[in-house]
Amino acid sequence: MAKEKGRKLIAQNKKARHDYHILDTYECGLVLMGTEVKSLRQGRASLADGFVQIDDHEAWLHNVHVPEYSQGTWTNHSARRKRKLLMHREEIDKLESKSQETGHTIVPLALYFKDGRAKVEIALARGKKEYDKRQTLREKQDRRETDRAMSAARRRQRA
Repeated sequence: MAKEKGRKLIAQNKKARHDYHILDTYECGLVLMGTEVKSLRQGRASLADGFVQIDDHEAWLHNVHVPEYSQGTWTNHSARRKRKLLMHREEIDKLESKSQETGHTIVPLALYFKDGRAKVEIALARGKKEYDKRQTLREKQDRRETDRAMSAARRRQRA
């Protein structure tokens, strides 16, 4: 069997970028069971309610939904179990100290395979206020409108 290369996205958490200011991102490995890997290879997972918690100097991923593998037997995994993250000690300590600050949390942004290994991208984030969310949407809409206007002007210029 040929070795996998590149990055294959399984799931991403778009809502996290809307609800939080992303301060810092990290790439982590995951400790998974065999049926979880097979289920992920089918492209089935949800990061919607996921969060990372640091307990006893270990990082744990909570509430990420990986559905049970359809051909699994009694060895199947539970869908929302907590999963250990593989990170360097310095990264865990840094995240732990920063997440203790008021308003900071650690959220998963993306779940993917990188060169055949399951990885999760997590971020240290600070919650946005409602007016920050509206401002972000307004900026996005303004950027979209200017892009449309510029492309329309280019089309008129060519014609």
